[in-house]
Amino acid sequence: MQASSLGYRTDLMVRRLAGSVITDRGDHLVVRSPGNPGFYWGNFLLLADAPKPGESGRWLTAFQREFPDAQHLAIGVDTADGDPGAVTELVAAGLTVEVDTVLVANSLVEPAGSNRSADFRPLATPGDWRQATAMRRAVAAADGFASPAHQLFLERQIDEDRRLVGAGHGQFFGAFDSGQAVALLGLVTDGTGVARFQSVETHPDHRRRGLATMLVYQAGCYGLGEMGARNLVIVADPSGPAIRIYRALGFIPTERQVGLARPASAEALAVDPLTSLPGARPTLVGG
Repeated sequence: MQASSLGYRTDLMVRRLAGSVITDRGDHLVVRSPGNPGFYWGNFLLLADAPKPGESGRWLTAFQREFPDAQHLAIGVDTADGDPGAVTELVAAGLTVEVDTVLVANSLVEPAGSNRSADFRPLATPGDWRQATAMRRAVAAADGFASPAHQLFLERQIDEDRRLVGAGHGQFFGAFDSGQAVALLGLVTDGTGVARFQSVETHPDHRRRGLATMLVYQAGCYGLGEMGARNLVIVADPSGPAIRIYRALGFIPTERQVGLARPASAEALAVDPLTSLPGARPTLVGG
């Protein structure tokens, strides 16, 4: 099976570069991230087609067979039109349907009244990464995700980010105010001309200042220049504040991406993709 939707193609690109194991079962893919088993959108099924009536039980069984120790359920649907298919039984099993918007830009518009008070640059030193790690922990705590399980997920995710950068597969960028990391995001590419944004976050004490907006612009310009990307891809909640900001920067909606997920517990709901679950799709947190 070859993923056809841009959203999932770039999700899989990032997973491959990060070392995830992707197994082709013919009509679906199994994506495993052994180093971070609590990462929902690193451990999921991707279906080639939207489920048909009567198929839900089959996919629940397939997920349990592939991930017998998982406390979560995560199933993606490789369509671009936002149609989840016949998912009544999956919803009855506790999964929530999320439909996000995939946006693309091949050039960017500098934000009006852009914030230039901070230093916007790639993370370059161990000290930068320590600052970024502390900031992401502060974001998680402020958003109510301070459990040991979430902290472990976060530590593993940060380790993965550093490995991606170290292997030359992308870059993470920060906005620094008086030497403190106050906003962060990643941009990952496999060198084929497409770059995918990762977690866009702002420190809770520095929100609503346009820092993340300016950081997306600066990082995107870097991607289109130094990284050689022709297309920048980002995913957003169609009803959230981020999509308006992305569109103002020049991103154009091209697809609707479908995922169904059930968290391990209410506390396990987390910051990232599907915007509210520990995972893979970036969201703008804090402006």
